[in-house]
Amino acid sequence: MKRVSIFLFAIFLTTIAFAQEPLVNGVDSVGLTVSDMDRSVDFFSKILTFEKTSDIEVAGEQYEHLEGIFGLRMRIVRMKLGEESIELTQYIAPEGRPIPADFRSNDRWFQHIAIIVSDMDKAYAWLRQNKVRHASSGPQLLPAWNKNAGGISAFYFKDPDGHALEILHFPAGKGNPKWQKSSDKLFLGIDHTAIVISDTDQSLKFYRDLLGFKVAGQSENYGVEQEHLNNVFGAHLHITAIRAASGPGIEFLEYLAPRDGRPMPADEKANDLIHWQTRLTTNDVDVAWKQLLAIDQFVSSGAVTLPDHTIGFSKGLLVRDPDGHVMELVQ
Repeated sequence: MKRVSIFLFAIFLTTIAFAQEPLVNGVDSVGLTVSDMDRSVDFFSKILTFEKTSDIEVAGEQYEHLEGIFGLRMRIVRMKLGEESIELTQYIAPEGRPIPADFRSNDRWFQHIAIIVSDMDKAYAWLRQNKVRHASSGPQLLPAWNKNAGGISAFYFKDPDGHALEILHFPAGKGNPKWQKSSDKLFLGIDHTAIVISDTDQSLKFYRDLLGFKVAGQSENYGVEQEHLNNVFGAHLHITAIRAASGPGIEFLEYLAPRDGRPMPADEKANDLIHWQTRLTTNDVDVAWKQLLAIDQFVSSGAVTLPDHTIGFSKGLLVRDPDGHVMELVQ
């Protein structure tokens, strides 16, 4: 898989003519590939209280061109928590590869969704009661000296396939004000999806300068709490939060230390279980295709027109960011 250098991004971004409006106007949902749909739906609905909103099965040439997988048949389930949605995809054919057993939180294919909870102690007790697999050693309260992150509590765990998930609790005065509203629910919604990256500046050239996201905040996190949250000894992260006009945010996790995280496998495919794809809405996929041509990091064969709106959009494309994370632009 090709990786785009900072130099090439700079050349491209100085010559492109940008529209007045951002290329991306919202984050619609976060998608992940699963091996057993019924098991995953049970997990997200019964443990995390997501609600299933659609359940479809598709096959055909247009979907093969969109996903870059020949001979596919997909079952796609959309689920909602609060105002945010995830999309689970099982490749009935062809099946992909499992998540590597030695997967670590600083590997650059890492991605998770941050699920906001109203009470961290109750949420952790519920997850323990349901025997979820830990990724963190336990919930971590980030230290008060960290101006931007102090007082936030977080815990990483795994779904049945081994995908990383996070529960997160914001103290008063931090996070989106909607998370501070009184609620009788334990699991409230999705604040963001986080991705491990190799270089913040390079990622900003893609997400901010090209796609039109805005930087919403930054912090530098380290110490024993961060190490135990990520389960990575010596973890020292530069974190950047970005947002579009609507939907959950995207969070960059750049590991300043240790720097031994593995890159996205060059042969990663949409049917592999390490695959996530974040759906972004745009006014014109053809315009997006033309603006993204210079970086040539497409998963799709082009801007693909679908036979109908069965999967929620009429035209779309999949493209990789500088570290190989997949964004799905749709209209």
